[in-house]
Amino acid sequence: MKLHELQPSEGSRKVRNRVGRGTSSGNGKTSGRGQKGQKARGKVRLGFEGGQMPLFRRMPKRGFKNVNRKEYAIVNLETLNKFEDNAEVTPVALVEAGIIKNEKDGIKVLGNGALNKKLSVKAHKFSASAKAAIEAAGGQTEVI
Repeated sequence: MKLHELQPSEGSRKVRNRVGRGTSSGNGKTSGRGQKGQKARGKVRLGFEGGQMPLFRRMPKRGFKNVNRKEYAIVNLETLNKFEDNAEVTPVALVEAGIIKNEKDGIKVLGNGALNKKLSVKAHKFSASAKAAIEAAGGQTEVI
């Protein structure tokens, strides 16, 4: 294939339908909206059912959604073995290493797996087992 042979695939470039441009276009006069009625005259908001109680208002509301909830990015001990001995593990280092994608509201270290290296870990939260395992390996924990 050469540069001059490039062309868009069949059906990928569709020309916009210009409504209200004469009767011969097929969508002239009423612009494809039909005669009279609410939909011919203006927009109807999303979920509107002609004055009937809408479905989303008829359904029962259940549960509780805390607007102040904090979501933590979770890191297990076994994933911390990627770092070298005596390394300082910070949220920035975890993102750069590709262990987490983003920090969210903070980072919580959980005690899943075994830690074989002496590390200095800085995070927002630690589980009791994770804190004990890091200190047992000779490392230290610091709550940010």
